Amino acid sequence: MPLIGGENKMANYVKKCPECGSINLIFKDERGEIICKDCGLVIEEKMIDFGHEWREFDSDQAAKRRRTGAPLTSTKFDQGLGTSIGSGSDIFKLSGKSKQRFSRLQKWQHRISTAIERNLKLALAELKRVSSYLKLPNSVVEDASTIYRNAVQRGLVRGRSMESVVAGALYAACRRHEIPRTLDELADASGIDKKEIGRTYRFITRELGIRILPSNPIDYIPRFSSALKLSAETQSKAVEILEMAQAAELTSGRGPTGIAAASLYVAALMNNEKRTQREVADVAGVTEVTIRNRYKELLKELGLEEEVKKKIKLEVEE
Repeated sequence: MPLIGGENKMANYVKKCPECGSINLIFKDERGEIICKDCGLVIEEKMIDFGHEWREFDSDQAAKRRRTGAPLTSTKFDQGLGTSIGSGSDIFKLSGKSKQRFSRLQKWQHRISTAIERNLKLALAELKRVSSYLKLPNSVVEDASTIYRNAVQRGLVRGRSMESVVAGALYAACRRHEIPRTLDELADASGIDKKEIGRTYRFITRELGIRILPSNPIDYIPRFSSALKLSAETQSKAVEILEMAQAAELTSGRGPTGIAAASLYVAALMNNEKRTQREVADVAGVTEVTIRNRYKELLKELGLEEEVKKKIKLEVEE
């Protein structure tokens, strides 16, 4: 594609003159036209320039030249469209009468907000706190905020604690985005009993028609292996064991965290990176009995007993 009139911005327009077939075209920036230099035909007119009108080299220049606000977000009660009166420190620089006027405006702004808005203010602040504690990405936080907003508008929060609905919305968003977080982790972050979080999660997903697929145990492998400081080879071996278990239908009806932790335990034994069942259970948030039962099932059903015994024997001999 030749450059049109020396302008790189026209590189996306692969054209030739429909009249004479020439590719000797020129772009008139001030008129927004493409003209054939050979026959003078105006090929395009009133073109829109999607490039930047201006450039900034620091945050001060950007703030002065920008004419639009921040994008819409569900993490704010007004989706980022509202203006908070006197939220900065500039109000303290005003004279006495002006300061009183702005104080009255602040009071009226608080009074005219609806009950739903007041609820969203408190709930979304709690949601941000819990998501920050769990180190969740922005996409999950946005989705959880939308779920909570829909629950409030449908009246599903009435009769339930705000914190439990926030935790249930976050858990639903994590499941929908395949970001593995357990109910125990959400309970630690929010201070709500995990049974209450589970009940609220099932209620809001049923009432809002949110379809959640079952958790995949493989999603938990990277987090658990990182916490246990296992090698990449052990992590890959654990994924391989889980895939074999899924093919043999050993994961059906079993907790994803328990079988994921057991597969990591088996893989660590096979790669001479032994971890105790207590260490694995603490990372996964399950009991040692669960690790032991899943471990025995994997060895028996997948035929890994001989291989594990051989690895352990070689390690003892060394």
